[in-house]
Amino acid sequence: MTLWLASELMFFAGLFAAYFTLRAESTAWPPVGVDLAVGRTAIATVILVLSSGTLWKGERAVESGNVSIGRRWFLATLALGIAFITMQAIEYSTLGFSISSHTYGSIFYTMTGFHGIHVIVGLFLITLMTTMLTPRPNRRLLRGVGLYWHFVDAVWIGLFATIYLLQ
Repeated sequence: MTLWLASELMFFAGLFAAYFTLRAESTAWPPVGVDLAVGRTAIATVILVLSSGTLWKGERAVESGNVSIGRRWFLATLALGIAFITMQAIEYSTLGFSISSHTYGSIFYTMTGFHGIHVIVGLFLITLMTTMLTPRPNRRLLRGVGLYWHFVDAVWIGLFATIYLLQ
């Protein structure tokens, strides 16, 4: 998992490099007419960060032998992850630009879209992990899914800061 996450880190580093390169080459960034919902996305960011906390609480509960409490924390994590994706979908539906509108649209949708795909994969992994919980859980699975989810959250913090706050 660590090696795979290292490759994912390089992937997202490439996207950040592309973003900053395109930004440096543009006269207006973001272009006129781009109005991002910073407040709503800040709330979505808090929701995603909270989901790391609930996943961590679930991991600790399972590791201490309390599978039923762990399962509840994992279900809370799923709910928060779904809320994040729902908020991203709402934002996509309200934006006044598309992936083909301009360079900014291309990099915006590429970066946030790939992150969204990673969140959906994480939700699938958490669902799988939750259904596979037994009194003797697979600790490697727990740690691997946990690392993945925390990585996805950390990447989003970077994306949010770059796309929504720095603009």
